[in-house]
Amino acid sequence: MTGQLAHHQYEQALAALGAESSPIEKVEMLMEIAMGLQMKPKNLQQLFDAVALYERAIELCPSEENLLKARIRARRATALQVIPGESTEYLETAQLELVEALKELEPAGIAEEVAEIQMNLGLIAQSLFPFGKARITEAIDWYQKALRVFNRENYATEYAILHNNLATAFLSIPASDERAKIREALAVQSFESALEVITIEDNPSEYAMLQNNLGNALQYVSSSHALENNLRALAAYDQALRVRTKRTTPLLYATTIANKANCLCNFGEKEKLEEALELCRSAHKIFISQDQGNIQVLSDRIAEIEAELGLNPTNTKDLKAPANNHEFGTDRAK
Repeated sequence: MTGQLAHHQYEQALAALGAESSPIEKVEMLMEIAMGLQMKPKNLQQLFDAVALYERAIELCPSEENLLKARIRARRATALQVIPGESTEYLETAQLELVEALKELEPAGIAEEVAEIQMNLGLIAQSLFPFGKARITEAIDWYQKALRVFNRENYATEYAILHNNLATAFLSIPASDERAKIREALAVQSFESALEVITIEDNPSEYAMLQNNLGNALQYVSSSHALENNLRALAAYDQALRVRTKRTTPLLYATTIANKANCLCNFGEKEKLEEALELCRSAHKIFISQDQGNIQVLSDRIAEIEAELGLNPTNTKDLKAPANNHEFGTDRAK
């Protein structure tokens, strides 16, 4: 699991401390190095190195230092959960580590540390949900617990992340029961809550992501106010496009204009259909060169709009890689 750690990284650190250094000093040094590797890893190996350094710190941690050991476990979990891979092994290990850390930190009453663990447990549950290894309601429960501490006034960044992820979790639940409309409304409300603290000036990329996500939620929400929601969705996409441009972020730009095109189609008006067709064609050109996964869904959408406008359909027989639906880019924050 830990890969081939460059052992000299922590051995040199221990040597630098000298024989007179206490176990706590050695543990703190290892944690500092591990956190440095984890924060800005230059490659995958550095994440494995960070995990191994945390493991070494746990080994050196005095048995009576339960809180310190719990903090090391929590940090190790955050390194494990960002290691990419097709398997869920690292996520599940991270989940176990966080649960163990929570057992020590929660009784100690350290609110911010507990809330951070709850937020990460929500992220892990949401990541495990597609694999059938967690329920999406688990993620929702963890996020709501973390929001008791990470409030709008004192923790704006965490508050926004939690509300964005809470909204995407609500939208992940199949609309198969009478509470679906409530969940959709809560998702819209959560995206709007996040946007109350995230500004285009201070956090442009996060602002654009939230506006794109809000637009998706608004245009697909089940409501008697469909026209109003679609107009609000168009406004949200236009806000996202203040940041996402064809020159600077082509794939994100294509994602948003594809979503905007879908929304324009909801009006059924010739002018809006013509605008939607142009947006779909523009997005298609970008996806065909950079993102094969979205080509077919856009090709199908172009053909649908052309048929509705009475135009000769575009020949798309050579385009591959179908996608699942017509919604692009509802993203979780991390």
